[in-house]
Amino acid sequence: MKAHVRALFRQLPPALAGDEEAIHQMRVAGRRLRVALPLLARKPNGRRVRRARRILRELTRSAGTSRDLDVGVALFDERLRERGETEAERRTLRQRLRSARSRSRVRMAEALMDIDIARVRRDLRVVVSHRAELVFTALLRLRDARDVRGTAILESLEALGDGFDPAPLHRLRIRLRRLRYAAELAEKMTGQTSEAPALFRQLQDALGHVRDAHVLSCWMGRQASAAVARGQASLAAAAREEEAFFLERSHQHHRSFLALSPSATVRRGLEAMGASRTAA
Repeated sequence: MKAHVRALFRQLPPALAGDEEAIHQMRVAGRRLRVALPLLARKPNGRRVRRARRILRELTRSAGTSRDLDVGVALFDERLRERGETEAERRTLRQRLRSARSRSRVRMAEALMDIDIARVRRDLRVVVSHRAELVFTALLRLRDARDVRGTAILESLEALGDGFDPAPLHRLRIRLRRLRYAAELAEKMTGQTSEAPALFRQLQDALGHVRDAHVLSCWMGRQASAAVARGQASLAAAAREEEAFFLERSHQHHRSFLALSPSATVRRGLEAMGASRTAA
């Protein structure tokens, strides 16, 4: 847990300065801590742990839009390279996307400055300084987390079926990420490796591609609507084309996700974590 705390605060200064990789790593460290705290802390429901998890959630969410736009810029740049020659309308869209990213970074920095970083630093220092929970107790908590999260994921997959529904798919991705972090934590505690983290990561990444393309498609749709309102027909047409392109790209990624046999893959990962075949 100490390593995650150090990683979080090491990334904070460059993240505030707008460094793309630091923003990403700061969010990763914060998420890992939110998973680890209730599993490893001596008082998982104590005031300091609850407050630290709440502030960590604020911290990771504050950087979310900026991270989405970082990915969007990269995806659109790749799209323009594939097209070759870029006409004025798409150059305008690229500039607006980059400007939106710049504005989001300013807002992110302001939001992070409003978060009580000093408070979470003090809380984490106290939590980490206390003797961690006994390994046996922590492993019991991990087992319970595995069962609860695994069941929720399998139920979500059953409810979704083959349907393309971005919001539930995004929530599913979050659950998979938390289960993956728990699997990685179990490996560190037991000293035994398994295929579980890689299996969950594969599904998580596939859903990440679905979301990234869909977020950019929605952004293009808003640009098209704004261009129509301003009477910019050619810009609106270009934005609509990109909206359709990235929506179809999102659907393609979803088909790739389904090709991974998600439910079977999750069950395989749960079994690798020690769940019985019946429970998984």
